[in-house]
Amino acid sequence: MSGEIDGFRYGAVTPVAAYLMAWLGSSLGLRCMARTLHHRRGWKPGWLALGGASIGCGIWTMHFIAMMGFTIEDTHLTYDTGLTVLSLVIAVVVVGMGVFVVGYAGATSPALWVAGPVTGLGVAGMHYVGMAAMRTSGSFRFDTSMVVLSLAIAVGAATTALRAAVRTRRFRASLGAGLVLAVAVSGMHYTSMAALSYHPDGHAADSHGHSPLSMLLPMLTGPVFFMLLTACIVMFDPLVVGGEDEQDLGPAPVHSTGAVHRRPGPGVPSPPADMPTQPDRAARGAGTHTFERPGHRGRR
Repeated sequence: MSGEIDGFRYGAVTPVAAYLMAWLGSSLGLRCMARTLHHRRGWKPGWLALGGASIGCGIWTMHFIAMMGFTIEDTHLTYDTGLTVLSLVIAVVVVGMGVFVVGYAGATSPALWVAGPVTGLGVAGMHYVGMAAMRTSGSFRFDTSMVVLSLAIAVGAATTALRAAVRTRRFRASLGAGLVLAVAVSGMHYTSMAALSYHPDGHAADSHGHSPLSMLLPMLTGPVFFMLLTACIVMFDPLVVGGEDEQDLGPAPVHSTGAVHRRPGPGVPSPPADMPTQPDRAARGAGTHTFERPGHRGRR
């Protein structure tokens, strides 16, 4: 039993697919969060919960798609179902906490300095609980310095992504922030995998569980379907895609008589400041009578 680790069994297929899933979930979640900051319409807790769940599902999907390409030579690898589900719950709940902090505290520096580490630790917690779900006949060990580096990547990139997402109203900018958060998830994952070593010491851990393909493929359908459903909700909401909230625009100035003053269009000269407007002339003439006499005009 050699115990040699191969994290790229299918070449670039699993890393690219995993990154795309992380980007999709992150972009949707960050956009839902930004919506609650820039637009006042809608149910705020619902949008924040949708955003946190979307990011959590994207993180979890990324991890286990990448783990489909993870193999250990001459070693049978299985996964514990309970811990695998727990890793999904951790991703959704902990990342959701960071999303709610920003959603209610606003795009302030203190809020971002709290939400960034919380989100990054949610990414890391999901990853290491997911790794703990692996069952083999040997044991795993992690290099401490690489683990610390993976945590720094997760926290730093998550904070940067949140800061970029909440300071823009544009949909494309949110997609860019999703790219940054996806880098945090993928970078943290593969840095942590580089810290992993396998030792076939003969001390058998609990080998009961499911093989990666037999368990992970059915489990991935749920989070992937949820992200596609979230994408449909986002794309059909004009405020999320990029429309302006009319509540953000001030009302048009209205005269006391009910007439709306409009600015003249291009090329149309503005009336002199001392010239009364039509409503003003009508108001001044109300209640008066004009009598015309031959050769004389007067007002009584």
